[in-house]
Amino acid sequence: MNKDYVYWNLSEAKDEISRTLEDLAGDSTYGIVELVVAMAHTDHHLNTAWNARDASAESARACSHADFDRWRQFPNAEEFTLQRHDGAEPAAAC
Repeated sequence: MNKDYVYWNLSEAKDEISRTLEDLAGDSTYGIVELVVAMAHTDHHLNTAWNARDASAESARACSHADFDRWRQFPNAEEFTLQRHDGAEPAAAC
C-alpha cells in the first residue's frame, strides 16, 4: 500500500471537510454551488485514496491523465461490502 499517497489524499479530503464545516457554520452566503464544489473535491480525494492505494510512488507522482480519471471514480460496491470472517451475513450498517 502506498501509505504516503493515501495519507496525502485523506488529508486533502479532511481539510476540505473542515473548510466546508467552517463555511456552513459561519458564512451566510454559502450556498449549493459552494457545497457542490466542496463535495466534489472531497469525493475526488476519498476515491483517489482508495483506488490508488496500491499505486507505485512513481505512478502517484506522474499521475497520468488515465490514472487521474481511473483513480477518481467511485469504487465498486463489492470493494466495500462488509464481510464477516465466520461467513454469516453482516447486520445492517444504518
